[in-house]
Amino acid sequence: MVEPFTAEPLFHEVGASWYWVLAGPIAAAAMLAIEINAGNGPELAIPAMFLVLVSGFLAVQVKAARIHKSVELTREKLRQGTETVDVATIVRIFPEPERGDDPPKWQSSRALGELTGVPRGCTGIGLKLTDGRTTQAWARRHAALRAALSELLEQRSAENRPPGAAS
Repeated sequence: MVEPFTAEPLFHEVGASWYWVLAGPIAAAAMLAIEINAGNGPELAIPAMFLVLVSGFLAVQVKAARIHKSVELTREKLRQGTETVDVATIVRIFPEPERGDDPPKWQSSRALGELTGVPRGCTGIGLKLTDGRTTQAWARRHAALRAALSELLEQRSAENRPPGAAS
């Protein structure tokens, strides 16, 4: 189970909405309407089966997405799915790739989280870590995550700058 951070999140994405599970009752109501309009009268077995199967399948999918595709950034930690990285270990954020150019090397780096790559619908953000590794953070709202990470790195470099040094 993914434990939420106690610190105030600077960026947060939940992964999936529970509203998708409402497709089960909608499918059951549609099947019931079809049966009534066909003149057979209301037979509840098939709509009940649609309710249970569709809702159950979607509930499993939503729960998995809320665990494996959620993102949370605080001043100390970046959580991508079930993997957590200390923000202090992030040295650099690579710029966004230009359109038409060859893909930058960081796009072939391992994505954070336990997934095999950047999740569908998300965009990767190249990060260089203190141990020299290159990795990819990701989010649907990648520009907002990039801005929050950039701000954290700027604040950290300003704090580490000697007093009176030019910025």
